[in-house]
Amino acid sequence: MASETLRDLNPFDVLDTEYARLDVYFTLLDESGWAEPSRCEGWAVRDVLAHLAGEELYNHACLNNDLERLFALLDEKGVKDLSAFNEWTVDERRNLPVGEVLDEWRSKSTETRRRMRELGADATLATMVGQYPVGLQAFHLASEFATHADDVGVPVTPEEEPARTAWRGRLGVFVLAEQGADVQIKQIPGGYRVTLDDKSADLSAVDFVDATTRRLPPGYPLDPDLSRALVCLA
Repeated sequence: MASETLRDLNPFDVLDTEYARLDVYFTLLDESGWAEPSRCEGWAVRDVLAHLAGEELYNHACLNNDLERLFALLDEKGVKDLSAFNEWTVDERRNLPVGEVLDEWRSKSTETRRRMRELGADATLATMVGQYPVGLQAFHLASEFATHADDVGVPVTPEEEPARTAWRGRLGVFVLAEQGADVQIKQIPGGYRVTLDDKSADLSAVDFVDATTRRLPPGYPLDPDLSRALVCLA
């Protein structure tokens, strides 16, 4: 992997854990549960599932080194940016039985995770930003699963929460550095001190993770410039 920051963690085990947490939760939902609103504006829980299933198109295109074909398909469908892609993945599955969409996500995600593990953390694969380490890409996918699990209210046990928040915080620190963000991050007891020019704030570890994924609640008392600077995993 490209960074020692996360080297002591197995990205594929982290990814599998986050997949399993979602899978178990989805298995237990009834019709009313699927219709519950999520933290994603305008999306019910079943829409989040549809998005996760649709994202596998991108994951498989990366693994198959076939992004050009995917981009051609999206161009044909009039999908011009990431926001439009997200909505398209949901719209394509809105009228399908939820069980069919769940089966699609399970089968395609299982293939994605198996193939990434077989490649190994230090291999690379094609992505929208060029060749990228497989292990780091697995962390990005795990972050996506974890964020959307929180979006739909998947419970996390008190025993699991500290380690889960810790790896997500470490990933956020790494990605901010990888992207060359101007914000400075210092770990402090219980969280992180974030600094941008003359602005500084102390965030709990949970709030730092929410900041990196653009999930801080409305009205959260953080300077807007700091808030924008911390977004790196949304």
